[in-house]
Amino acid sequence: MSDTAIVPRLETLALIGIGGFAGANLRFFTLGLLPDELALLVVNVLGSAVLGFLVYEAQYTGLVDRKSRVVFTTGFLSSLTTYSGFALQSATAGGIAGFGAIVLGTYALGFGGVLVGRTVARRLRGDRT
Repeated sequence: MSDTAIVPRLETLALIGIGGFAGANLRFFTLGLLPDELALLVVNVLGSAVLGFLVYEAQYTGLVDRKSRVVFTTGFLSSLTTYSGFALQSATAGGIAGFGAIVLGTYALGFGGVLVGRTVARRLRGDRT
């Protein structure tokens, strides 16, 4: 890798780190505001919605440049959302009903969040359907 290629890569890594710092702190803040189960659900669903928006926005309009998408998806959203917290919460739910509610609720609302993000991206493009 040439010296000229290293600087932009280091800049992107630094931006991902800053995004990760912000996402992790927002999750921590949310955990302080809401009960743990609800806080993890909220950050995971909101993260799914924003990720859905960013992915479909790239496909539909391309207003957000690639580097910004990488910073938001790999940095901010990866630190905001928490699969490990979801897995631990599911495993310690205290029964099959609690386990099912957490897993089904998180996946259903997460997929719903992606669809909301896609709808917002379509509207940004000008689609009304």
